[in-house]
Amino acid sequence: MGTGVEWSIQDLAKAAGTTSRTLRHYGQLGLLPPSRIGANGYRYYDQDSLVRLQRILLLRELGLGLPVIAEVLAGEQDTAAALRTHLELLRQEQDRIRRQIESVTTTLHKTERGEQLMAAEIFDGFDHTRYQDEVIERWGKNAYESADRWWRSLSEADKQAHFQTHLDIAADYGRAHAAGLAPDSDAVQAIVARHCDWIRIGSQPCPSYEYFTGLGEMYVADPRFAANYEVHGTGTTEFVRDAMQAYAEANLR
Repeated sequence: MGTGVEWSIQDLAKAAGTTSRTLRHYGQLGLLPPSRIGANGYRYYDQDSLVRLQRILLLRELGLGLPVIAEVLAGEQDTAAALRTHLELLRQEQDRIRRQIESVTTTLHKTERGEQLMAAEIFDGFDHTRYQDEVIERWGKNAYESADRWWRSLSEADKQAHFQTHLDIAADYGRAHAAGLAPDSDAVQAIVARHCDWIRIGSQPCPSYEYFTGLGEMYVADPRFAANYEVHGTGTTEFVRDAMQAYAEANLR
């Protein structure tokens, strides 16, 4: 596919919306070696490199870790076949995003009308494996693999029941916050106890103090998780974090 046109690492990073550091890291892993290195030590990339980087970025967006991406790329020798696979993955992602838009729209309309939320509608289009790298980075590979095995062992009905339980817990947090209850009050701590039990994987015990309080902080820091609670009133996420902290101090030390 080469055309003789080349891009410097800075130009390629700018065009791809990434950084030179990231491209160098990909090069060190063997994912994206430069097509040549100039006498001045600068890295240059050709058109084949652009197509390869496009694949890497797409697979990252689909939630694959870098070692898995390396395996995928190593098994692809035909550029046209790779692009067809790329296009099919994009179409799948387009469908997933469409379903997410419909899911969030349903949540908004039902919340505005005061109607009961249903887990099957709320979580359509969401995939827990998209957060694999984050979970591994925060809590380790064993934590992810254990949770993933447990999740895959559930029936669809069990998965929907699990989602619905969290929706009910979040709604109860919202009502407690709106009522002006203190995060460490008995009524709120009873909600947190249910929350702690919900977080457990299978028959495992309640999470550690560090895990539980860290999760509460993550709810506040990450808008993807805060949205689960803020739908029940502004400030509910901070209220949940404080309630989890109080519960951890009393029960998980």
